[in-house]
Amino acid sequence: MIAKNTIKFIGVLALVFSSLSVFSQEHHKAEEHSVGRMNNPEHINSYIQHHLKDAHDFHVFSYTDDEGEQHHISFPLPVITWTSKGLKVFMSSEFHHNDDGTHVVDKGDLKLIKIHGVIHELKEGESVVNFDEHHHATNTAKVIDFSITKSVIGMLLAGLLMFLGFGSLAKSYKKGAIPTGMGRLLEPLVLYVRDDIARPNIGEKKYKKFMPYLLTVFFFIWILNLLGLTPLGFNVTGQIAVTVCLACVTAIIYLSNSTKDFWIHVLWMPGVPVFLRPILAVIELLGFLIIKPFSLLIRLFANITAGHAVVMSLIALMITLQNQFGVVGATSISFVLAMFISLIEILVAFLQAYIFTVLSALFIGMAVEEHEHH
Repeated sequence: MIAKNTIKFIGVLALVFSSLSVFSQEHHKAEEHSVGRMNNPEHINSYIQHHLKDAHDFHVFSYTDDEGEQHHISFPLPVITWTSKGLKVFMSSEFHHNDDGTHVVDKGDLKLIKIHGVIHELKEGESVVNFDEHHHATNTAKVIDFSITKSVIGMLLAGLLMFLGFGSLAKSYKKGAIPTGMGRLLEPLVLYVRDDIARPNIGEKKYKKFMPYLLTVFFFIWILNLLGLTPLGFNVTGQIAVTVCLACVTAIIYLSNSTKDFWIHVLWMPGVPVFLRPILAVIELLGFLIIKPFSLLIRLFANITAGHAVVMSLIALMITLQNQFGVVGATSISFVLAMFISLIEILVAFLQAYIFTVLSALFIGMAVEEHEHH
């Protein structure tokens, strides 16, 4: 019964997110039309790159009025920066959606600008930013940015959903052995992570210690990937800083829990000729300290970023194919292809969470394994 309910849940989830992806397509179509500038490959590429990046505000849509003036509808987010004059806190609305450095935010003892999503402070005595021939600012300095960005909101939302979901699962166990409500949907996934990921890769004796982390990272990545398929426009796991942090946490866990036996096998591998052991030690150290964490972070980042770029490129076909197929034809082709890729992206959202969790469990298992010595 639980398995049937889980299958139904996944089916409904696929329908909901593909519908949301279609809504997102219509949203992008309306925005592109209203802005009136998505009419060539350069503009489209710039638009896609903009939406793949993090943002200091929660942008909803833009429109152009009858007088040709562009308006942006968005929710401002807190900007928290450490500058040469200390901590500066204000709302992102003070930038007035400007991203090319032309709008200056005057905070009294210093002036701040934003260029391509990065906040700079103008050097003392400067009031306008200057650029060189490569369009690099020459009279600014970068600040340390602690802002609550769109990706941070996405992570907080994912954390809230996990808190509510697992809180419901815990409460349902207090009422009886069989969970109810949301717990009936979460329990098969929790058992799947335990029985098919943690136990086989870490071992029966030690897997329980690492279950909280494996469950957290699995659901955290999965929920964030699903949120990225909605019109909310999140691309959290497509931010390299996020995947770097997740990979570093995995590395810290397996290195801090590694056994003496693990380091003996890494630094002086038994069973191989002595002259090869120093070479293998260097290779093994590079593998566990750099290569394995790098493989974790780059796989998640590249797959999610590529998926979002493909979906948005297919949505852009409604513009680039208008001359060949007309408005109706181009929109129909874009709609069908975007729908198909969106369904695949639902599978990829789960698959990338699964792969990251499996590899994390595998690396942990390698570090805590007790080898037999002969």
